[in-house]
Amino acid sequence: MSQPTTAATPLVIPNSRAVLWLAGTALIALAIYYFIGVDQGAWSVFGSDMHVHEFVHDGRHFLGFPCH
Repeated sequence: MSQPTTAATPLVIPNSRAVLWLAGTALIALAIYYFIGVDQGAWSVFGSDMHVHEFVHDGRHFLGFPCH
């Protein structure tokens, strides 16, 4: 006996919403990249506060970003 099969229904997103999702995702990705890979404390957007730098310090080295 064969069992009935179900076909997957594709998710269709209008182009305007797709562009918004893509732009939002790119903005969040760039912010994460900045905080993990670029923020050096001395050149930080937030002044000389080193909290963000110290919070992601070990992750920076694990991902191959030098910071010293």
